[in-house]
Amino acid sequence: MAKVKKAWFCTSCGNETSKWLGQCPSCGKWNTLVEEIVSKDSKATGARSVSFLPTSNPKPQPLSEITFSNEQRISLGNAELDRILGGGLVPGSMILIGGEPGIGKSTLSLQIPLHTPTLKTLYVSGEESPRQLKLRGQRLGGEHENCFILSETLLENILNRAKESQPHLIIVDSIQTIYSQTLESSPGSVSQVRESAAMLLKYAKETNTPVILIGHITKDGSIAGPKILEHIVDVVLQFEGDTRHSYRILRSIKNRFGSTAELAIFEMINTGLREVSNPSEMLIPMHSENLSGIAVAAMLDGTRPFLIETQALVSTAAYGTPQRSATGFDVRRTNMLLAVLEKRAGFKLASKDVFLNMAGGLKVTDPACDLAVVCAILSSNFDVAISQKYCFAAEVGLSGEIRPVAQIERRIAEAQKLGFQKIFISSYSSLSSPKTQTLQIIQVQDIPQLVRSLFN
Repeated sequence: MAKVKKAWFCTSCGNETSKWLGQCPSCGKWNTLVEEIVSKDSKATGARSVSFLPTSNPKPQPLSEITFSNEQRISLGNAELDRILGGGLVPGSMILIGGEPGIGKSTLSLQIPLHTPTLKTLYVSGEESPRQLKLRGQRLGGEHENCFILSETLLENILNRAKESQPHLIIVDSIQTIYSQTLESSPGSVSQVRESAAMLLKYAKETNTPVILIGHITKDGSIAGPKILEHIVDVVLQFEGDTRHSYRILRSIKNRFGSTAELAIFEMINTGLREVSNPSEMLIPMHSENLSGIAVAAMLDGTRPFLIETQALVSTAAYGTPQRSATGFDVRRTNMLLAVLEKRAGFKLASKDVFLNMAGGLKVTDPACDLAVVCAILSSNFDVAISQKYCFAAEVGLSGEIRPVAQIERRIAEAQKLGFQKIFISSYSSLSSPKTQTLQIIQVQDIPQLVRSLFN
């Protein structure tokens, strides 16, 4: 009988120790070590010793002798997904898609083989039965003979079926449900997730077959399991968005074959996830008349510019302590902007409730939204509407100055494309072409000048 030993693994970084420690010596986090049972001879007889090629004894090669050719990327039948991957799927790569429950990970992963009928796909489901996937496939509007469903959680059986069928793409939903019989720990543990991901990566690299992994996230929003799971994969995509809204954002966190400053926007409808090619159309005002407390920000997420509606409501505090609430925007930055308006511009907002909301249920971090937030707050405070044809793109400093933001030319081009009449930016922004045909560029230096230009 094989000797069994216990070890302690860090749930954050995957570091292994022989005893419990309050703080992980590798990543420095507290109370992240969990105890697991590990077979002592698993490393010698484990699945990692299996080879998927007839001759698997690579020799060191000089860098100058290694031949290179541009890889022919595989299109997934989704323009947004192909763009965020850098032009398509690279053969032999491993992709990790993470997100909250119900955000649409399984829907997106099943739409991939349904939209590419020429791609032979092995869909491994450890959470749903084949009948459940059949019902979802009918709802998504596609049934293809090249999409093979395998309801299995044992890693060795999955690899055997993959060697038999030799698919062009493998999708695993989810990696936390897969386990190897060489380890005695339960599925979803640190050692099981690490072993399963390592073996799937070995299969992907040796057979030149791309693998897509679906992963759950923890309460703090990070991928469940050790950080080593994010280290060994080639691409990490994060699904974001509020499940109460229909729009979803697929953000690239890591990409070895493309840029990480990319995002894709989808809309959840009855037939699955629909691509949103022009996100500005869904985020700009959707009301017929001008209302106070609304301003449009020309923001930039990664390399993609789009305009988003900022909504603010300022009212007299009904209780002793004024309320400060922000949805989709950092509430601490909201308090900072209110303090700047109070101190530098002389607006008395300390005794008023301030509520802030970003349209579409999106979370924004671009500092260029500061100017739109300030204008929306002042508009609601004065009860004076701002024209729907005005947009704003600038950062607000602690001294009340309007600071420039990066890539202002792309923001101006996006506003001009959508038919806006004026855009308010910082007077310190350097423009290569300060004049446009239909869009008037107004440069302001501080908040008092902004108020005079906007509300007089």
